[in-house]
Amino acid sequence: MKGSLLTDLASTPARAEDRTPAPASRPRTGVVAVRVLLLALVAVLLLSDGVRAAELLWLALLLAAALVATAAPQGHEVARLGRTAEVLITAFAASTLNGDAKYLLVYLPVPIVAAALSEGRRMAGAYVLASAALLVVGGAVEGRLDDRNYLTAGGQWLVIAGVAAFQATILQRVLLARRPDDTPQPYAEATRLLTQLRSVARQLPGATLDPGGLAEHLLDEVRAIVPATRGAVLSGSGGGRLVVLAQAGVERLDWETALDTESAVADSWATQQPVVSGRSQARSVVGGGSISSMVVPLIAGVRTVGLIVLETDSSGTYPPALVAKVQSVTGPAALRLEAALLFDEVRSLATTEERQRLAREIHDGVAQELVMVGYGIDNAVAALPNAGAAEEELRVLRAEVTRVITELRLSLFELRSEVDRYGGLTAAIADYARTVGASAGLRVHLSLDETTARLPAAVEAELLRIAQEAITNARKHAGAENLWVTCAVDPPFAQVEISDDGSGIGENRPDGRYGLAIMAERAERIRGRLEITPRVPNGTTVAVVLGTAPRAR
Repeated sequence: MKGSLLTDLASTPARAEDRTPAPASRPRTGVVAVRVLLLALVAVLLLSDGVRAAELLWLALLLAAALVATAAPQGHEVARLGRTAEVLITAFAASTLNGDAKYLLVYLPVPIVAAALSEGRRMAGAYVLASAALLVVGGAVEGRLDDRNYLTAGGQWLVIAGVAAFQATILQRVLLARRPDDTPQPYAEATRLLTQLRSVARQLPGATLDPGGLAEHLLDEVRAIVPATRGAVLSGSGGGRLVVLAQAGVERLDWETALDTESAVADSWATQQPVVSGRSQARSVVGGGSISSMVVPLIAGVRTVGLIVLETDSSGTYPPALVAKVQSVTGPAALRLEAALLFDEVRSLATTEERQRLAREIHDGVAQELVMVGYGIDNAVAALPNAGAAEEELRVLRAEVTRVITELRLSLFELRSEVDRYGGLTAAIADYARTVGASAGLRVHLSLDETTARLPAAVEAELLRIAQEAITNARKHAGAENLWVTCAVDPPFAQVEISDDGSGIGENRPDGRYGLAIMAERAERIRGRLEITPRVPNGTTVAVVLGTAPRAR
């Protein structure tokens, strides 16, 4: 009962002495239990030495008042009338029952404490004063003011009721201070921010929050005001490395993305200051002539969002005036890029969570039910040893159920597959190809080449989904025996190629065409090129290429 009472105290709104009643609510379990127990105790004490009509009458009236006070919603006028009736009946009965007053007064703290919790200390104090006045008036009428036992019992229970009401309000406030809000603050704040983000996104030019598109626009904007033969926009990805969001120039460059090296890129990131250098910020040698490079941090508030790197094939190209001009452009751009990166991260987290949720629901629901169907078919086959035709039909059905369960398990594995932060894209694709190959009886041939640099997380996720779709098509539709998986990742370049020796893509296969459309949409989303070609002598090759291939070294 103690736990129930504490729960009720915490669920009653805290209020000052002069606050209005609480909104209507259903009766609370703890309050009902206390009233029932004390009413039962009073009845036992009064009737323990015999049953008398006057005592039964007062008990009946007190029970009726208690029912009204308990059944009415808390804070309602009817509940207040019920508590007032409890106080009046208890005080009058105590003054009329000679020798039994102390038994009836046991119930007096109940309506007073209930009033303190529902309406504050002021109402509880009014009830205490009213009870004292009624005991005095009733005692005077009944000639009991010279009865020491009567006065002692009345004084004791009035003090107990007042102290109990005061302590109850203090405990109520303490519990409410420790109790979390009905709406957790992080979720309320997240809702507010996401609502604002949705409104802002609709007002953006082109309604886009694509980090790659914003990075390309920033490069074009900067190259229009300062000379730059080539350039790139880099952003942080964790693990002490940067990723290339966009680049511009005649040819592809392997930009320096490590933050633990001696380079202008690392210095600018660490100091949050522009750095001008006479060396290229690329990992490969551009040429033997003079070079000027400038690295400007993209700072939003106090956080470094990324860097913009510009280079020319001449010395002394970037004086302080030009650096300041670039900074005037990168300030607003940093805010836009940070919003895009945050939005991309939120979208990625939401997508991952939804995939995991679907995987759990399918695994715990449909997958388990199909397994039980398979067991049922096995039992039916065992029970039909002499019915050849029925047995054969059941065996065919059992094989189909097994196939569906296998497909479902592979779909669950695909939903759960993600690019590990430390394993990389090629490891995720290889793991998926091996699992699918083992379940489908395909011989898998892997050719993996990945540098330590990483692509943006959103790009890696899309490349993994494209590879999964291509592998699934080869397993389900091509009837292949061999699967060749080739992955080359050297950011910002990436190429993923899936080949099989199956029957190829036929014109009358709408399911396969739908899968190709999905892959094409994913490739377009990351500005990649999807290439689907026949494989000689038979089969299909699906390749997605991002960026331009690195130059031979």
